[in-house]
Amino acid sequence: MERIRGSSGRPMSMRLAVPEQLPIAAHVEAITAALEDHQVVVVAGETGSGKTTQLPKIALAAGRGTHGMIGHTQPRRIAARTLAARIAEECGVELGAEVGFAVRFNDRTARGTKVKVMTDGILLAELQRDRDLRRYDTIIIDEAHERSLNIDFLLGYLTRLLPRRPDLRVIVTSATIDVDRFSAHFGGAPIIEVSGRTYPVEIRYRPTEDVASDDVDAVCDAVMECLTSGDGDVLVFLSGQREIHDVADALRPTLDATTTVLPLYARLSVAEQHRVFAPGGGRRVVLATNVAETSITVPGIRYVVDPGTARISRFSKRLKVQRLPIEAISQASAHQPGVGHPPDGRSAPRRDPALPVPRPTGHPPDPRRDQPPGRAGRPEARRGAATVDRSGEEARPPAAGPKARPHGPCCCRGRLRA
Repeated sequence: MERIRGSSGRPMSMRLAVPEQLPIAAHVEAITAALEDHQVVVVAGETGSGKTTQLPKIALAAGRGTHGMIGHTQPRRIAARTLAARIAEECGVELGAEVGFAVRFNDRTARGTKVKVMTDGILLAELQRDRDLRRYDTIIIDEAHERSLNIDFLLGYLTRLLPRRPDLRVIVTSATIDVDRFSAHFGGAPIIEVSGRTYPVEIRYRPTEDVASDDVDAVCDAVMECLTSGDGDVLVFLSGQREIHDVADALRPTLDATTTVLPLYARLSVAEQHRVFAPGGGRRVVLATNVAETSITVPGIRYVVDPGTARISRFSKRLKVQRLPIEAISQASAHQPGVGHPPDGRSAPRRDPALPVPRPTGHPPDPRRDQPPGRAGRPEARRGAATVDRSGEEARPPAAGPKARPHGPCCCRGRLRA
């Protein structure tokens, strides 16, 4: 138990100890020392290392959060809400007090808030009112390897802000992909690599000769195989909301009364989304989009069924419209379900190794496949905030049109991809 001072000057008690079983516990001293000596620290690690939940506590214990809040960004709204609740529980404080969150249409922070978890779009919107981010003394950019437009703009803007704010500290977290480019973008920032908590995973392939990529019957057969193989819950990755409802309607009549089917996607209400994290008496089959791949951790999962497809946002130059086509997932996404799951986990993807489908190492970053004008028209972009291009080229300014109009805060939000 450590005591830190709130905004009123009165000491308050927060539990800031890092669980020793987490891999990041061995790097607490190194991270603390790096925060004292450098403005930017890059923390690289696999899923399950504890970096997302423990970095705000490490920053608080290092004396950060005394002259401003610790801002912690997440790419998705559900991740911001669940992460804030988890940090508040571990610190032993009430959610919305010392630890709060802010997403579109929902701001649960107070005057004495020390840790504010938010979508990266919310932080980008705040730049319109607070160009120097004076409300914060530490910024944590999480899941930077997702390479979204919001994250690119934030990284480019922070590069120019740091010389004006020598007291500001920035922590960039990423998977172990191209971390050297993150470091080089911030002038050689130190890199602290944290090993992931991995377990042996048995991979079972199912033949797909006469089966469509998202065939409902094939997914149901894989789920039934997992349920009859042993105990534990099943997590199924599907392309979108329609596919989730189709599989749920096909599964429910075949399951017994003790097994529950739980959907998880962006348009669900907060109460429905939180049913996935609540303990239940029976077994569960969680049907989720790729939000469950990296942004959140679903408890109790022992089996993973992955059809190998997902909806990827792309901008059609010919039609001038934004599309969400179903495409084969990248190699990095295919590897992700095997990381950070409980011991003796099993993965049952339907891709037959005898019929390989060419897959890229990783999907192109958003600036290469998304429509930039909407975000590039914001004030901070028009001032020439350079965006970092982590695909091999030098950093480049955003292509803002002369008549681009700035969008309001309601448009500056992190997107929960379907």
